[in-house]
Amino acid sequence: MNAKQNRPGAIVHDTPVRARESAEFWGSDAIAAVLRELDIPYIALNPGASYRGLHDSLVNYLGNRSPQMLLAIHDEHAVAIAHGYWKAAGRMMAAALHANVGLMHAIMPVFNAWCDRAPVLVLGATGPWDAAKRRPWIDWIHTCADQGALIRNFTKWDNQPGSVVAAMEALLRASQIAQTAPRGPVYVNLDITLQEERLGPMPALPEVARFAAPAAVRPDIESVAAAARLLSGAKNPVMLAGRCSRGLEGWKARVALAEKLKMRVLTNIKVAAAFPTDHPLHAAPPATQPGADARGLIASADVVLALDWLDLAGTLKQAYGAKPVSAKVIQVSCDAHSHRGWSMDYQGLPPYDVYLMCEPEAAVPMLLEAAKTRTAGVPEAPRPQPPAARADAVSLRGIAEALNAATRGIDVCLTRLPLGWNGAYRHFRHTLDYIGYDGVAGIGSGPGITVGAALALKGTGRIPVGVLGDGDFLMANTTIWTAAHYQIPCLMIVCNNRSFFNDELHQERVAIARGRPPENRWIGQRIGDPDIDLAAMARAQGATGIGPVTRVADLQPAIEQGIETVSKGGVCVVDARVLPGYDAEG
Repeated sequence: MNAKQNRPGAIVHDTPVRARESAEFWGSDAIAAVLRELDIPYIALNPGASYRGLHDSLVNYLGNRSPQMLLAIHDEHAVAIAHGYWKAAGRMMAAALHANVGLMHAIMPVFNAWCDRAPVLVLGATGPWDAAKRRPWIDWIHTCADQGALIRNFTKWDNQPGSVVAAMEALLRASQIAQTAPRGPVYVNLDITLQEERLGPMPALPEVARFAAPAAVRPDIESVAAAARLLSGAKNPVMLAGRCSRGLEGWKARVALAEKLKMRVLTNIKVAAAFPTDHPLHAAPPATQPGADARGLIASADVVLALDWLDLAGTLKQAYGAKPVSAKVIQVSCDAHSHRGWSMDYQGLPPYDVYLMCEPEAAVPMLLEAAKTRTAGVPEAPRPQPPAARADAVSLRGIAEALNAATRGIDVCLTRLPLGWNGAYRHFRHTLDYIGYDGVAGIGSGPGITVGAALALKGTGRIPVGVLGDGDFLMANTTIWTAAHYQIPCLMIVCNNRSFFNDELHQERVAIARGRPPENRWIGQRIGDPDIDLAAMARAQGATGIGPVTRVADLQPAIEQGIETVSKGGVCVVDARVLPGYDAEG
């Protein structure tokens, strides 16, 4: 039975029948108790027999509270929801994956979290490691040697503890490692035998405060002083504001530093909002790749302050070409601690003159205090306008204009933007106005991240809006059921061009290069004949479905209806039939 909680921002609670009190406990009870002590608010999962013991403990020992379970229709959704929750809340939640099969389903979103430096506590399980205890067939195919190896190359740590007490410690270590910068997913694999072990009395629970992640590391004073001297004496400094926290204090400090140094700022649309894009010092619209104005600004800079900028080496190469980097570079990042040999997500190796091995939030206040005020004038940054919206057909620009009009005066969190979005479409004025992409540039994560972010934002008054591609939506649309069931309000606007359009462009380039007909680029790319009714898919899962919207005049009313639905606690999907094409530079 569902009993709605009364506290602000609460979601629907699937309330269990109260279990009788007992002095006897099971291994999974101790594991569940540690999750509660760690203050894990939610655990998203797709059920499986390999962790049936833990499932029982979460329901019948903890009462399905702290953590509360969120049922996901697919293992991928469970991890994506936890990822999105972190992106909006700055707080870690858990996901549970069934045996090897559930883990294989969720490999992609674990990699997303790794590349996005998002802490997710992933709990796994396996059949009995003791072969004598395995049920015929099913326990054998759901048990494998070194299960964590499936994701070891893109997790910060994994462990398969051999006892209940070891499992309790493993959770403490996993939580600490995941939330120590640079953050990332961790994996703890629980043998079913361990979960179902009869304990007798409950083992002593740890004092979790003594095992918390450490405070942010501060850079050494000499390096800060060296960076401050470069910035204070610069004639044309540039800040590259990259991966930064959602904290307002960090946001304000970045603005104050830029203003003190009269420093132009660039941001990246692949990551979350890091600087107000309508500020006079914000030099160009955020983009997936720097446009001509941004490249020129970087090439003319004498000092570049990179705040955990995603792909600094690639950006400098785009600005300088084959020429050596003449600017002095101040690198502020601790990302090197996460670099591995398997994945190349570390990008190229950038040059630097001062390296502050810490998070931007630790360095910026120190630089703000140490740097001297610059009085040099700053030319007004050009405000380029994206291509005008078409009046005869729905376009990305048309969706942006309708969204801006429909949400005027309303706090919105954009949880995803499509690949063709132009950064000039909408300004970001708050750290939660936009939470960035998923880290990998795959597809299928947008709906889950939107629901996770919406879970974090429920009760805050901020409306979560995911502007998704149709491929992204179709791969993960059953996340809608989780949002509808738990009453997690969110709006998904699907920019539906009925194609995997990015790959159409790739096929066109290959055909032209080979002297073959580019007109064939659509084959194996278009999603049509039969057409898919996205709004009906939403309605089938208990959400409001609007569309297909094919006329420009209907866009704003559709989005306004969606905003009203979300404001009243509902879930809504708008199917906007857009023309294929990109407006984004780069």
